[in-house]
Amino acid sequence: MRFNPTSPFIQQLMQAIIQTEQGNLAQAEAILDRMYRQTDDDYEKFLLAYQFAKVTTDIFERVKWLSVSLESSQKVDDEEVKSAYVTLFRDLSEAYKVLGNHDYEKKYLELAEAEPTTPTDQGPFYHGTKADLKVDDLLVPGGLSNYQDNLVMNHIYFTANLNGAGLAATLAKGTGKERVYKIVPTGEFENDPNVTDKKFPGNLTRSYRSAQPLKIVAEIEDWQALSQQQKQEWQAKGQKNEGEIIN
Repeated sequence: MRFNPTSPFIQQLMQAIIQTEQGNLAQAEAILDRMYRQTDDDYEKFLLAYQFAKVTTDIFERVKWLSVSLESSQKVDDEEVKSAYVTLFRDLSEAYKVLGNHDYEKKYLELAEAEPTTPTDQGPFYHGTKADLKVDDLLVPGGLSNYQDNLVMNHIYFTANLNGAGLAATLAKGTGKERVYKIVPTGEFENDPNVTDKKFPGNLTRSYRSAQPLKIVAEIEDWQALSQQQKQEWQAKGQKNEGEIIN
C-alpha cells in the first residue's frame, strides 16, 4: 500500500494541486518540477506526471505527461495504482481526439473500456470510527453521517488503507476513542465516488462503499495514530473543504 495521506510527498503534492485549483499554474508547475527532479521513484513519477498533465495548457505536453504517468504506473505492481489505468486511458483518448489522431483515440478508448468496472480489491479492509463495537457486530446503512450533520447515509464506507481508516476515525464526529476495525463486506461494493478521480487518478486511497452490511472481525490496535498537530491540521482542512457528500 503506497498511498499515505500524511506522508511528506503527498502533502507537498497537495500544495501543487491546491495551486492548480486556484489557477496559480506557474506556482503549481514550480512545485511539481522541483519534486520531479528530486525523485527516481516510479510511484511518485506516476503521480507527478499526472499533475503536470493537468497543469499544462499545451496539448502535446499533456500527451507527453499522461504517457509518462501511464508508463510509470505500469512499473508499480500495486492494487491502488491499477485503479488509475482507466482514468489514464480515457484522458489519453481525449487528448488524442483533440489532436485528431483517431487511431490512438480509439486505441486508448478500447483499453479503458476493457478495464474492470467494479473493484477487484481483495483487502484486507478497515473501517475507522469513534463507535465502540464488538466482533461480529454489523455496520449497516441508514445511520447518520460521521462527517456531515443530519445526513442519513445510504452506504457504509470502508477502505483497504489502514492509514486512511485511522484518518477517518480521527475526523469522525463524537468524543469517543478513535478506533479502527477490520471488516469484511457481506455483499457487493463499489469505488467511493467522493474520492475516486477527484484529487488523484483512480482510487488510490482504496476507498469503497456498500449498500450491504459490513461485518466486524477484529479491532486493530497497532495502527499509527496522528499527532495532535496533524489532527488539528486535518480537522481544519475538513472544515474548510466541507462539501456535499455523494450519497
